[in-house]
This record gives sequence, C-alpha cells and structure tokens, in this order.
Amino acid sequence: MRKLWVVIRREYSERVRTRWFLFATLFGPFTMALTLFLPGYLSRKSAPPSGATTAMRILDATPNGLGALIVTDLGGGIAADPSRAQLVTLSQEALPAAESLATEAVRQRMIVGYLVLDRGPSGMMRARYAGRNATSLLETERIRAVFTRHLLALRMTTNGLHPEVASRIARLPSPFSVERITDEGRGGSGNVSLLFAIGVSVLLYLTILMYGQNVLRGVMDEKQSRVAEMVVSSVRPDVLLTGKVLGIGAVGLTQILVWIAASFVMLRYRGVVLGVLGAEARPLSLPHVSLGMAVLLLVFFILGYLLYAALFAAVGAMVSSEQEAQQAQIPVVMMLVLSILFLQPVLGAPDSDLAVTLSLLPFSAPVVMPMRMSAVSVPWWELVLSLVALVSGGYLGLYVAARIYRTGILMHGKRPRLREVLRWIGRSGA
Repeated sequence: MRKLWVVIRREYSERVRTRWFLFATLFGPFTMALTLFLPGYLSRKSAPPSGATTAMRILDATPNGLGALIVTDLGGGIAADPSRAQLVTLSQEALPAAESLATEAVRQRMIVGYLVLDRGPSGMMRARYAGRNATSLLETERIRAVFTRHLLALRMTTNGLHPEVASRIARLPSPFSVERITDEGRGGSGNVSLLFAIGVSVLLYLTILMYGQNVLRGVMDEKQSRVAEMVVSSVRPDVLLTGKVLGIGAVGLTQILVWIAASFVMLRYRGVVLGVLGAEARPLSLPHVSLGMAVLLLVFFILGYLLYAALFAAVGAMVSSEQEAQQAQIPVVMMLVLSILFLQPVLGAPDSDLAVTLSLLPFSAPVVMPMRMSAVSVPWWELVLSLVALVSGGYLGLYVAARIYRTGILMHGKRPRLREVLRWIGRSGA
C-alpha cells in the first residue's frame, strides 16, 4: 500500500505542477465566464448608438390596411414617426421596383430593412423581411410576432368580430412551459433538465476520454524512456499501473472540483457582475441537483474513468510509437463514442429498452446512466445493476490491463499479435 501511495503521489504531483495543468484548469471557468457574462455585455454594446438609422420600411401590397396596423405597432404606437417605421402602400405590380429601391436604401444605410406584405398564389397574405439585422433572432422574432398578431386580428375582423375585440384577443399572451415531475415532486423546468442532462453526458465523455488518453501517453513515455524497466524492479507492475491510473484520475477530479466551485461562485454573483458591466441580469433557470445525485454523478465518473484508463494503459503497453497508438486505441475510443452517438434516442425515450440496456453495459454506463438520471427518475434497482456492472467491468479491465502491462511495458520495437496478447492475459503468476 505504501508503494501504491508513492506512485499515486508521484503521478499527481508531476502533472499538477505543469503550466498546462494550470492553463486547462483555468480555461474551464474562463469559458463559462464568457458564456454567462459576454452575451449580456455585447448586447448592451451592440445597441444602436444615438442617431443611428433604425427605421424600417413596410411595403404593403395588401388591400385591407394590414401595413398600417403593423407600422403603428412597430413605430411604438406613433404611425407618423418616420424614424422608426415608414409605410409605402402600393400595388402588387409595383412591388418588384419598390423592393429594388428599398434594397438600395438598406445598402446606403438610409433604412435598416424592409418588410414586404403581399398575397401568395392562393390569395393568402404573407410577409417576408430583408435587412441588415436579418441575422438577429430577437429582432426577426419581434417582427414575426407583430405580423402574426395583426394578421390574426384581421382574420377575426373579416369573420364578423368587432375590431377592438379582435385586437384585444390577438394581443393576449400564450405562455407555455414544461415542468419535470420526479418521485420527489416537482423538479423544475423540463427544458433545463434536458440541457443539464446533455451537459453532464458530454462533460463526462470528454473528461473520461481526455484523462484516459493521458494514461496511454504516460505509459508510452515511460516505456520509450525505459523508466519502467527501473521502476518495475522495485514495484510490482500491477501496483505501478494502479497507481498511475489513480494518480492521473486524481488530477482530473481536481480539475472537475475546481470547475464546479468556480461555476457556483459565478452563478451566485452573476447579477452583481452583469450590473457592473451595465447589462441586464435576466433570470437564469437552474436544475435542482440533490447531494445524492451529485455523489452518484461523481461515482459514475470515477468508475468510468477507471475502466477506460485501464484499457488505454493496456494499449499503451502494447505499442511502441505514437502512430501505432493512434490505430490501436480506436476500439477503446469507439466504445466510448458509441454512448454519445445514442444521446438523441436515449433522451428522446429515457425509459426505453435501448436506454436501459445501454445504461447497464459497462462501456456505455458512465455516460448513459448519468444522462438518464439527469432527465428522468431512474428506478433504484437499475442504478444498483449499473453500478455493479461498472464495478465488475472496471475490475476486469484493470485485471486484463495489469496482465498486459507487466509484459508489454518491457517490450520495445515490436507490436505483439493478438494471439500473443491473449497468452499474456492467460499467463499465471506475477
């Protein structure tokens, strides 16, 4: 046990003292800070300066005055204010020429864009917008909502409803939300839970893949530098392998804990920071994560990492060059990638036979089961079976990797065949 601890401490301290560890550890919080604060700051900065052209031209080729209603709405209730909305009433035949003039006006920055109102071949009224701000989702959604609202009111008026009543009905909001209900009760927004499930699965996938490959490179470096030949003279190969896997895993766990702590602090003081930047702090919906669920997510990460780290270590012991490693690790990487490829069908039906099966298989359980846990309530017996399968798979992976490692780590210049590797696994003794 003392030798195992020495190996773990060496692997851990050797990596956390590097500049790359500091860079990677700080990069996660930096990325989240950009996500939380930069959009609000840029939206304030991108607001049109005083005197900038914000006028919109409405080309109305409909016979029922729809354009006048939209101009009033877009103009803030002042139809005659040309600095906000301009109405041009014309015939269907004159529309192409008017569009050409409006396009040139946009190019010359006389107006920001124009909205065309006309009738399609079937006689149904339609609208299309063109402008410099056409890529702004908020702006185009506002224009679409105004058009839809007044078109609905016009249809109701055409069918005999009083114009004031029709306008009042068309302006009624239609709020719709989705809420998740768990065994413990109401669990918050369903959309937020879905995004959280995707985020958890992708984070686990990337972290397991990244640190598993770190184990592979660590084994290869020791093999190529012949350090392993000196170390195994005083430490058993299985102890050396286990210490390497646990040491590098502790590095990954340290980074994740730093990221979680930094995210908690930034979310807590998000409103204060946005206030300092002069941006609006809109409410942010967050999923409820209990202590038990957080512990389970951490356990699935650790067990999944142990399984894949052992497999990557076995690959590193078998190969002698970076080119061979790139080819030999493909089967291991594909097992992990398969769990992400099923992300959409699993989230679409978290209780389906496919989702349950993938969450019970050792190679996909570290990603699929946390994904399901974040989306729906998983029965306790499925959690137990998944953990048992993952522990069994991890133990078997470490056992096989140790058998390969103790022989392959001393081989140089030759890539063993599959029959030879199987003979290493079946060989008894230390």
